[in-house]
Amino acid sequence: MSLEDFKQTPWSKSHPSYQRSALAISPAPEYASSEVLLASLYRTIGFASASEGSVPQAGRDLDKRIQKLREKRQPPPTGAVVGVEAWNTVLHGILESPKLPNQSSKRFLQVTPIVPGAALFSGSARLSSNSWPAGSLIRRMVCLGSKDRESAQRLWQSLFAALSVDDEDDVFARWLDQETSAWNPGASNWALSPIPEDEIATLERSDFQGIPFLPARRFTKDLQAIMQAKGSMTRRQWTSLLEALLRLAAASHVTWLCDVHSRTWGCLWAALTDGIAPSNELDARRALFPEAPQYMTYGGKALQGIKDKVSSYLNARLGINALLWSLDQIGAPYTGNLSSSAGIAALCQHIRQHKAELARLGTLETIADVRGQEGRALLCKKGIGSNLLEFARHVLGQRQAAVPLLRGYDQGYILKKKGSSPSSPWIVSLGPVAVLALVHCALAGMGGPRSVQRLGQHLEAYGMAVDKHDIGRNDLGHQLRMLGLVLDSPDAESGMLLLPPFPINQASQGPEHE
Repeated sequence: MSLEDFKQTPWSKSHPSYQRSALAISPAPEYASSEVLLASLYRTIGFASASEGSVPQAGRDLDKRIQKLREKRQPPPTGAVVGVEAWNTVLHGILESPKLPNQSSKRFLQVTPIVPGAALFSGSARLSSNSWPAGSLIRRMVCLGSKDRESAQRLWQSLFAALSVDDEDDVFARWLDQETSAWNPGASNWALSPIPEDEIATLERSDFQGIPFLPARRFTKDLQAIMQAKGSMTRRQWTSLLEALLRLAAASHVTWLCDVHSRTWGCLWAALTDGIAPSNELDARRALFPEAPQYMTYGGKALQGIKDKVSSYLNARLGINALLWSLDQIGAPYTGNLSSSAGIAALCQHIRQHKAELARLGTLETIADVRGQEGRALLCKKGIGSNLLEFARHVLGQRQAAVPLLRGYDQGYILKKKGSSPSSPWIVSLGPVAVLALVHCALAGMGGPRSVQRLGQHLEAYGMAVDKHDIGRNDLGHQLRMLGLVLDSPDAESGMLLLPPFPINQASQGPEHE
């Protein structure tokens, strides 16, 4: 691909140096609910032979087979404990996950991903064969939040062990795992799929230690805490907590990457236009990585702020790729990396050295022309930007069920509708399951009650601003009281002390994720 090819189709293929960057948004997010994230994670970590595209057809095939057995009154497959009618009731009743309003007339199998085997026939982002691999995004977060390749692999292995069903799981989970394998033999292929060595994208150690705000690092610590809590509850309760963590961490991680892209492009643009660009690694680190950003404010509208970050990311992505292709065109390709502050500082220096050739090539005009022709995409009205907004809306927002009786199904949401009207805005408001998960993670390793300010600091690590003085009066304080997670104390911040939700040993999570 050349600069001319890039001008014609700027989104179809990125520059190789950009694609290899640990800070590139890969895979490109599209629609996903919390259950899609978990189901795809099952497939990514334990079913190497199962592709995302095979899931919808596998669900249709399983449903047809069950209906045929019902019609002919035939016995269930070998190894199944319950009969055909009972298993049909389990899939279409007990485990059934609500459809969205625009899916009410569509026939497909959608169940709650309590056990790994359910992910083989349910939980695809799309009902067609071209779904995006949402589980790969979680895998990339594990890598980026780990200090090195070895700690990333260890955490991945620990996550696989926690997602597996063993003798420590409750009776229903063990029965469901066995029954799923009987009806779908592919479920017995559950085995660890290690992170491919060529896909482990980690930050440089100097950056990893020097970046004050990194959602992926917070996620790896919280993931350890959620895994430690598994033995304190049923499998269904635990997967709900895990889903709540996945959805907040994934959205925060993607928004952070958009933010870093914008900051990166600011540095490169300054180098190209005689601005103040970083000249060394320390200056680049300060310029690239936000210290304490606020992507959402508790009780406020969230999607417009996320849209602004996505739009700035799209502008940055076009500019970075146009610049890299232009350097190739003038015979001065950049051979360094784009995954570290040192690499960006070196690229800024490289641009300064070849600024005259880039000017003769018309790089600034090329960037302006490409932005002009991609105006709708940059406004998030189509393409990647629209997909990213859809991802944020559905992964954070409370599930809007087609059946009114099931509207309370999703309790791990981060955003909820302010009113009952379809046009009501989405505001930041944690569901009870999300509150349980985040309070547990905030107190992990603490050994006892802490001020409610601790929860506010924990949410800030994901880019969510919370005024500690408002917690006692807003719906977050109400949720904390209803769940028995606070103790009113006049000596504490806002008069409230957080209590650990689960009776487990609040041990340290290990040095590798500190």
